[in-house]
Amino acid sequence: MARIKRAVTAHKKRRKVFKLAKGYWGSKSKQYRTASEQVRRSLRYAYTGRKLRKRDFRRLWITRINAACRLNGMSYSTFINGLKKKGIEVNRKMLADLAVTDAAAFAQLVAIAKEA
Repeated sequence: MARIKRAVTAHKKRRKVFKLAKGYWGSKSKQYRTASEQVRRSLRYAYTGRKLRKRDFRRLWITRINAACRLNGMSYSTFINGLKKKGIEVNRKMLADLAVTDAAAFAQLVAIAKEA
């Protein structure tokens, strides 16, 4: 049985890692071993970052809604509770956008939540 040489496959594998490691500082973009370690680590950080981004944005939206609520004399929790009681289903992303761009419309929502 003939011996299989790995030259092409190995080069493809290394080329893929070096392409991902492009722009890294020093040996992390030049040497295969350090590059592959860094790429593995970077991909892990990227995966975690995609999960954290969702949390971060939700926190930002809640902070903006809370600030706008307090300008209208209400706390965030009572505002959300009032909207739920009235059956108004608007997600936090849209509420935060309203709070920043259209203060009058947000004030109307606060008035509705105060009734409940």
